[in-house]
Amino acid sequence: MNRARTGRRLSLHGLPLRGRLTLMTTTVFAVLGSGLLLLNWLSARQLLKDNRHRIEPESVLAPAQTEPSPTATPQGPSIPASLTSPAQRFEDFQHTVLSDLLLRSLLLLAVFTALAGLLAWWGSSRSLHRLSQVTAAARRISTGSTLDERLGLTGPHDEVRELGNTFDTMLDRLDRSFTAQRRFTSHASHELRTPLTLQRTALEIPLAQGRVPADLRPAVQRALDANARSERLIAALLTLARGESGQLTPHPVDLKDAARDALADLADEARTAGIRITVDPAPAPVAGDPSLLRQIALNLLANAVRHNHRDGAATVTTGTVGGLAFIEVGNTGPVLEPDELPALFEPFQRGREHRSDGSGLGLAVVRAITLTHHGELTATPRPDGGLTVRVELPTTQMEQVPQSPAFENPTLRNI
Repeated sequence: MNRARTGRRLSLHGLPLRGRLTLMTTTVFAVLGSGLLLLNWLSARQLLKDNRHRIEPESVLAPAQTEPSPTATPQGPSIPASLTSPAQRFEDFQHTVLSDLLLRSLLLLAVFTALAGLLAWWGSSRSLHRLSQVTAAARRISTGSTLDERLGLTGPHDEVRELGNTFDTMLDRLDRSFTAQRRFTSHASHELRTPLTLQRTALEIPLAQGRVPADLRPAVQRALDANARSERLIAALLTLARGESGQLTPHPVDLKDAARDALADLADEARTAGIRITVDPAPAPVAGDPSLLRQIALNLLANAVRHNHRDGAATVTTGTVGGLAFIEVGNTGPVLEPDELPALFEPFQRGREHRSDGSGLGLAVVRAITLTHHGELTATPRPDGGLTVRVELPTTQMEQVPQSPAFENPTLRNI
């Protein structure tokens, strides 16, 4: 019995809200209609009993007025007087009236219950249409890269509009908060670049002029290295703030060219680390910010080189599939568990094996730029160690870009 109740409960909960409202409304109408029918039938029976004295005299006079004439010849057997008594005729009359009343009432109840179900379905559909608008807009905003869209519901001031206004207010507060955070990051990064540049200049000039004692040269060099890391960190923060701003001027870009530039920038670092890079280029035209899209390729390849084993391998693939342009970068490295992947795309996450020159913002920047360009980012751990990251962006029609000489060079094709 408990299993049957659980099954019924689950089946009802599986219905959409519109179906549950319709079922509830129809059930209430059927129950109340049945109660009204029962009361009406009982009232009719009571009325017939109360007015019996008004019906019986007419029934009694009827046979007296129709007595047969003496000359009449009987046409059949005589009817016993008990069968044509006034009480029996009244019972037959009452039974006939109540039976017809019950049958017609049941038919009318069935018709109006079906009509009530249809009206309940129509009414719930109209009532839930605005709620569906709220759900669709919320889903669209949640999958977008900005928070500048609002519901702006119109119509009566009911609970649905109040929900929409509350949702818009929440979006306003979130938008202001995120905008202020990005603005602060951008302004702080800009302000820090000047003193860092002055510090680097103040260290490089005496070091180049030979005015630094030999015993202080290692300390000055360490200070210059720290200064360079700070400048790279600030540049990454600026890129992250720009990638999250959502303010883009789209231009045609080919991810194949972005991968070529990234290979050129990281060729020396890959050779030093003994990383072998294999490239499978194909045109991948997209529309977006050229510098940010090139940053995607640079950060993905830098992550593949720096988070790798000595004498490891990396692959870079670009192309189009299903109306989407993609760049996919894979590398060998430590074995990663699936539950470790989300943390890798958070700011300042360097992984378990990292080098001191990393800022921990590379994949976070990739994610921000991908979302801003309405793309999709997927990461898959490799069974033998390492990671494969794929970025898919909406493709655009571009003129065929000629084959880049960089990919024809065997030294870059298999570093």
